Amino acid sequence: MATKKQSQNTQIYQLKISLAESAPPIWRRVQVPSVMLLGDLHALIQIAMGWQNSHMHQFRVGKTCYGPLYPDDFDGVTETKDEDKVTVEEVLPKVKAKLGYEYDFGDGWEHEIVVEKILSPEQGVKYPLCLDGKRACPPEDCGGIWGYANMLEVIKDPEHPEYEEMEEWLGEEFDPDAFSVEAVNKMLRKVR
Repeated sequence: MATKKQSQNTQIYQLKISLAESAPPIWRRVQVPSVMLLGDLHALIQIAMGWQNSHMHQFRVGKTCYGPLYPDDFDGVTETKDEDKVTVEEVLPKVKAKLGYEYDFGDGWEHEIVVEKILSPEQGVKYPLCLDGKRACPPEDCGGIWGYANMLEVIKDPEHPEYEEMEEWLGEEFDPDAFSVEAVNKMLRKVR
């Protein structure tokens, strides 16, 4: 993962990434260098949350959007700034600052990113790092948060008329409570 040039002033941002409207909450706590580019924060979110990076995304601070630049602006109205030219510390300047992240404009997976702490880097620690989290990420293309809630109801009831179809669509057993910090950090080590 790329960053703007790190200096002795580089700090570590502890971020909590929460999937909006998930009940019970689905979230991850990560630590990243303050100079991490938003494009790389996107890659980290994909890994930490368990998404497959197969859909469009954007970050939002107020009315400003950051994302990948496409040759043709897809809606002709929204001006998107290049996510590969802005750092975490530029859009999240202090503790409690918030950043919106939307993944998959069709399903509309909204995330809230909050700065919990700004720390000095620990010697010998490789960043980014996942510290904690709760619950599995919803499967791609399940219809957003409401489709996910419906999916969970269906797979809890083998007598449900859609149970077999849903099991086949999932392709494997799905545990909504599963999350592994170790698995996320193993994947992050591969992309550092």
